[in-house]
Amino acid sequence: MPKITLKVIAKTLGISTATVSKALKDYPDINKETKLKVQKLAKSLNYTPNSFAQSLRSNESKIIGLLVPDLVHYFFSSIINGVINEAEKHGYLVIVLQSNESYEDEIKQLKLLVDKNIDGILLSLSDKTIKYDHIQNIINNGMPVVLFDKISQLIDCSKVIIDDRKAAFNATEYLIKTGCKTIAHITGPLKPKTTIDRYMGYKMALEKYNIPFDKSLVYTSENLSYEDGYHLTSNIINEHPKIDGIFAFIDPVAIGVLNGLKDMKIKVPKQVSVIGFSNWFMCKTTSPTLTTVNQPAYEIGVKAFELLLENLNDIREGKTITTKTVQIPTNLVYRNSTKKLTES
Repeated sequence: MPKITLKVIAKTLGISTATVSKALKDYPDINKETKLKVQKLAKSLNYTPNSFAQSLRSNESKIIGLLVPDLVHYFFSSIINGVINEAEKHGYLVIVLQSNESYEDEIKQLKLLVDKNIDGILLSLSDKTIKYDHIQNIINNGMPVVLFDKISQLIDCSKVIIDDRKAAFNATEYLIKTGCKTIAHITGPLKPKTTIDRYMGYKMALEKYNIPFDKSLVYTSENLSYEDGYHLTSNIINEHPKIDGIFAFIDPVAIGVLNGLKDMKIKVPKQVSVIGFSNWFMCKTTSPTLTTVNQPAYEIGVKAFELLLENLNDIREGKTITTKTVQIPTNLVYRNSTKKLTES
């Protein structure tokens, strides 16, 4: 059977290919009866548009790239879902790649995406990225980039963020308000801005409530993992027997802390309260369930695509790209790993 094209439909109906094209795109200058005839025939013949030819005509591929540090990660997988669902509504295909938290892989994957003739890029920086020329060069060459989660203010593009400092402040403040006086913080390597801001939020809360900052109460999770949280727990308890609160900068570490305390026969939250950050699905399944900061990943993904679409529309209309930074609000999710305010 010959390939069904606009010409075939036009010849069958005795109209021009331009009229067929406009009817399929629902142009207002084509009358309703003609539209219905065209659409009905196209459907009966299983006509599908030639996306490659369309991209040549419009200079758009309708494909975007999405680069995250880690695919097997609840937070990033939720962002990916948000991006893909929103992109599909607007007819875009999403190519998803990961940088493995590697600066070198980030450069390689971005080049791969650009070489695929995509329309734009959504990007969360790797933890190892401290130079940004490879990203700025892409932007300077006319391709829009939107950063989310792990960002740099040195890159001139739109961004989707949360207020990590405020969120960490609120988490630490809640521990203080529920009676904790000696609070440890498990942070990550102080390179990404997100990690630094959470560390600063912890310090700011201590300062507000006149609790002296003790550097020995800050521990580093090098691998950002459950295992780190589990093993660091014994260090914290052995070095600070009077500890009564632990704020971990991500949920997997906090869950490791919960199990470490359990194996040490320390009651949570009666003896030590624990709070995490991100609100992974596992937080509902731990024993006790984990109080955490809700970082709305799906909404971040949706908003990141919306900003990229705005940039693409600017380009389509011949306008200068307008960059903006959108902050998505967070909130604390109160569960059973912390005391209630009335218990303090």
